[in-house]
Amino acid sequence: MTDVEIAPQEVDQMRKSGVDLVLIDVREQWEYDTARIEGSTLIPMRQVPQRAGEIPVGKPVVVHCHHGGRSLQVVRWLRQNGVEARNLTGGIDRWALEIDPNVPRY
Repeated sequence: MTDVEIAPQEVDQMRKSGVDLVLIDVREQWEYDTARIEGSTLIPMRQVPQRAGEIPVGKPVVVHCHHGGRSLQVVRWLRQNGVEARNLTGGIDRWALEIDPNVPRY
């Protein structure tokens, strides 16, 4: 794991301890409608450049997708543009397996 990646357990612990983090979901609308992590904000990957201004500065930013590939690309782009974002390792699928079994897997 690198400083770009963050494990689901670490995100869960941050949330439980009251850390005000920003969770960005870069999947498509149909995926978000199928399964989502509570409190996440949907900004589909292709919309990130136009909507990057919606991502608050000064808070931890965690980006996720289904398995982590798209979100890693978005994290790299955000970091190149001054946002210290991290990628949720394994995406929402790993979140469903390890943190919240109520999140549907697809």
